Amino acid sequence: MIEDIGPVGVIGAGSWGTTIAHMLASKGLKVNLWVFEEDLCDTIRRTRENNIYLPGCPLHENVHASNSVREVTGASRLLVMVVPSHVYRSVVMGMLPHLREDAIIVNATKGIENDTLLTMSGIWKELLPKTNGIKVLCLSGPSFAREVMRSIPTAVTLAGPDMEITRQVQKVLAAPRFRVYTSLDVIGVEVAGAMKNVIALAAGACDGLAFGYNARAALITRGLAEMSRLGVKMGAHPLTFSGLAGIGDLMLTCTGDLSRNRTVGMQLGQGRKLSQILGEMRQVAEGVVTAKSIHMLAGKMEVEMPICEQVYRVLYEEKDPLQVVSELLDRDLKHELEYDPEIYTTNNKCR
Repeated sequence: MIEDIGPVGVIGAGSWGTTIAHMLASKGLKVNLWVFEEDLCDTIRRTRENNIYLPGCPLHENVHASNSVREVTGASRLLVMVVPSHVYRSVVMGMLPHLREDAIIVNATKGIENDTLLTMSGIWKELLPKTNGIKVLCLSGPSFAREVMRSIPTAVTLAGPDMEITRQVQKVLAAPRFRVYTSLDVIGVEVAGAMKNVIALAAGACDGLAFGYNARAALITRGLAEMSRLGVKMGAHPLTFSGLAGIGDLMLTCTGDLSRNRTVGMQLGQGRKLSQILGEMRQVAEGVVTAKSIHMLAGKMEVEMPICEQVYRVLYEEKDPLQVVSELLDRDLKHELEYDPEIYTTNNKCR
């Protein structure tokens, strides 16, 4: 049973990975935290603090930092993946020879791979042997790392194809102020987690242009429509996007001051160049990378995504954000909901 899981491995020591490690350690679990940077690993061991990604937050004594991905992977049945999407494949390939046959992977990375347009679970599916018994789940939802570290009430979604395993992992991850819901919709949770970062860039630019609350609310709502449109086309359940991994995480990332993607978007709206902004950042704004993936996915799957398309053009073609707003508002007028209004009567009941 999962209760006898042994030490938990957390792969990635950014702010979110460090937070998950601390939270699980605070429950009495032994946690092995893989730290890519050797000097940071030494610092965490000496000071019990991640002074780069989570300064000022002491770590529980049950967190054991390691610079060896082989060591952490081989020692743990339950592994939580929290590395940036653009290095995800290379890290997974380094883990493969050392994985236990009964390993359970919980993916907490939010993104879509540029070259293959695969989600993170898609990368595992491609690389793992077809006959293996390894389970891959996905964790997502509105969860700023610093707030979770401060034990501020948070709720997230854990999605997996095997509900028995998912419910067991749910019990491991849940904490007194960290509520975990379950879902079967892995692809929906992954698409939502990736896309919300792209929409947050647009919301930040909207704020950077000082357009106010009306514009931001409209952008978030229409961004949710694009998220749902792509997700359903990829096989997701539409109701997933009205849940924590969808509208919940979207609202947080588009409005919260702790959002890196919103911050990047805001500075773009204020006229700064992307290269300047990223040059000053230590942590990754996943939406910048994911915007390219979403742009390619929309074309491949023939899904209309005007907001995401314009975010891509601002990021990679240096298009003026103010021009983007004019083009979005000047498009042909449409019906809001994605059904044929002719099938409805005036009292909104189906014939």
